[in-house]
Amino acid sequence: MGRIKTVLIKRITRKLVKEHRQDFKTDFEANKQLVGKYASIPSNKLRNIIAGYVTRMIKSKQEVKEI
Repeated sequence: MGRIKTVLIKRITRKLVKEHRQDFKTDFEANKQLVGKYASIPSNKLRNIIAGYVTRMIKSKQEVKEI
């Protein structure tokens, strides 16, 4: 069972994906840099959690398109 994402993380991630969907990839490292570029996140840990959630969302959207 995974970790629970807070409302703050979900809200920021949805906003970033909605505004910059075409820029995000399925690669965590690339998304980490993009999250730092598009949002002013106060800590590296929070940025990494958001980047991981963005990566997960992009991968799940891609799998739905393939089916």
